Amino acid sequence: MQSLPKAELPFQLFKRGKVRDVFEVDGRLLIVSSDRISAFDFILPSLIPGKGRILNRIAAFWFERTKDLIPNHVLSAEPEKLPEFKAYAPILEQRSLLARKLDAFPVEAIVRAYLVGSGWNTYRGQGAICGVELPRGLGYGARLPQAIFTPTTKADKGHDEDITLDQLAERLGRDTADQLRELSLKLFAFASAYALERGIIIADSKFEFGRDEQGKIVVIDEIFTPDSSRFWKLADYRPGQEPPSLDKQYVRNHLLASSWDQRSAPPALPHDVITATAEKYGEIFRILTGRQP
Repeated sequence: MQSLPKAELPFQLFKRGKVRDVFEVDGRLLIVSSDRISAFDFILPSLIPGKGRILNRIAAFWFERTKDLIPNHVLSAEPEKLPEFKAYAPILEQRSLLARKLDAFPVEAIVRAYLVGSGWNTYRGQGAICGVELPRGLGYGARLPQAIFTPTTKADKGHDEDITLDQLAERLGRDTADQLRELSLKLFAFASAYALERGIIIADSKFEFGRDEQGKIVVIDEIFTPDSSRFWKLADYRPGQEPPSLDKQYVRNHLLASSWDQRSAPPALPHDVITATAEKYGEIFRILTGRQP
């Protein structure tokens, strides 16, 4: 399912993202996860079979598990069972969430516990990430002394940009910025402890937040999915190396090793990469939820 044309679902299209198609229905948002995959701000031409179902179900799993820590936007994790959506169950089943429509903050809240990816590149150049000073001499893949909050802008087009907590406060106000930091670190600590009991390291993760009608901050979009987090097996972790990933990094690494210039249209993924990606998404789903994909 590369996309969901409006003709397939007779609802007003609110937003078509890289992976999710969002419809507005009576002031609520119907969020439908496709099998599309993106990397480096491009939607790739290849689909990952079953990916949308896994993304949706693992997000629903975490929303349910963390709802006592912080409220979320979910109204129903099974909208296909509601009367107004039953006719579209073949499209919606396991792929959709019905959510409150909230004012979203135009930032991504990122928490990092290990020094990899763009964080590693920034640390090498600045000795800090998003204004957070780190000890000297840390190596690639090092575990940080404590998880850090490293927000970015959220761009509709182009690249997100790192910002400091002070810059976040300038945009949203000091109280809101501090709350986003506190909530992000709390969510990350909770999920990391849960995952570690199952032999999984969450190296980093990103969140999005909104504000409800009462002014309360609510977590939205997705949390702790293999699209938004970096998952490693604890048994595979060695400082100085990047362990095999159970997330989208596998696709990024394939593209980085290819001849693609990251400016022109992206190439199709080889069959073996598509198959391996689907298997990795299914494996992390099984490990974290104890369910079959």
